[in-house]
Amino acid sequence: MNAVRISLSDYVLSGGGANGESYDHRTDPDIMLKLYFPGKVQQPLDEMILARKVYDLGIPTPEPGDYVVTEDGRYGIRFHRIRGKKSYSRATGDHPELVGQYAEEFAGLCLKLHAIHVDTGQFECVKDRYYRLLADNPFFSTPQKDRLARFIADAPDTDTAIHGDLQYSNAIFSGTDRYFIDLGDFCYGFNLFDVGMVYLCCCLSDESFIRETFHMPKSLAIEFWRNFAPAYFGHDRPLSDIDEEIRPYAGLKTLIVERDTKCPMPEFRAALSSLL
Repeated sequence: MNAVRISLSDYVLSGGGANGESYDHRTDPDIMLKLYFPGKVQQPLDEMILARKVYDLGIPTPEPGDYVVTEDGRYGIRFHRIRGKKSYSRATGDHPELVGQYAEEFAGLCLKLHAIHVDTGQFECVKDRYYRLLADNPFFSTPQKDRLARFIADAPDTDTAIHGDLQYSNAIFSGTDRYFIDLGDFCYGFNLFDVGMVYLCCCLSDESFIRETFHMPKSLAIEFWRNFAPAYFGHDRPLSDIDEEIRPYAGLKTLIVERDTKCPMPEFRAALSSLL
């Protein structure tokens, strides 16, 4: 796929993240740009192709447009811009009195996502992704890796959709419309591999990270989880049972965090204590 050349002077910086920055078009309010940091060429191309496949599945997500490159050699993707959008994390931080409403809405979106069956020949299996992350991780011992691999292997096999980075900042709404965003890690498999990220973001992350990333105190993030869990898993299950079941899946996310930070993360590894 050839990249379309664009001028960054046509865009206004609107935000930033771990991999790059987002921009709004100066004159066309229906265009936004996700621009990766210098040196990243294959990653935006892969995400562009994946974004189109996900959109074609009918999953509610902003429509991808062009694979682009700027004058300074940075690559990115243009998307249809959702005007007046707000993420579920930002909305909760701004209106903590509505935490129950937002958590239940987010749970409903997740349930719909996790009920979608996909063509397994078009997407990666979540187990294969974790096996690869485990093999590349330099911080776990061989016996620990063997135990984690057995846990991954014993998880149910399904062909249903997984967001891959299911943070409550990666679901947005505008009016009555709801969307998932940042589906660059989209794959398929057992839903708890996905829901583990919700638990990690609400309950395992530290106060400063939650305030900076999700715009709320940790106490409110925990309250979000306490409302999300029964809406997702059912009101007949004790929260303590849900927490016990989801903690190892949340702990597996340390493989992603350690890959990105290049150091062990004991606060997340603690959730793996029942396996290690």
